[in-house]
Amino acid sequence: VQLQASGGGLVQAGGSLKLSCTASGDTFSGDRFRLYTVGWFRLAPGKEREFVAAKDYRTYSTYYSNSVKGRFTISRDNAKNMVYLQMNSLKPEDTGVYSCVTSPRSRARDVYEFDYWGQGTLVTVSS
Repeated sequence: VQLQASGGGLVQAGGSLKLSCTASGDTFSGDRFRLYTVGWFRLAPGKEREFVAAKDYRTYSTYYSNSVKGRFTISRDNAKNMVYLQMNSLKPEDTGVYSCVTSPRSRARDVYEFDYWGQGTLVTVSS
């Protein structure tokens, strides 16, 4: 199983970035990727890992942390085994390593509910 995130970089406050994540491996092969809730977490220096967004595999409902609601959008393409995170109106406090995650559970949002984690991509927002 591999979750490879990309799209991070350095951006000024107020700018935008779009993160992508490719899911590969036997666990997600065939049509199985659609059976997983997908999400993003971030880890900032000196802070605990923080939930950012998730998209439920069963209801297709989306969930966001209060800190990103209205600015970030999570989406998925099951045909391509891809997860995306569109980030707009970025703030310096959005800086961190963003990791995509998957869970076989509906409505997963807590760290312990996600079974597979990618290495992450670094997002740096300058003021």
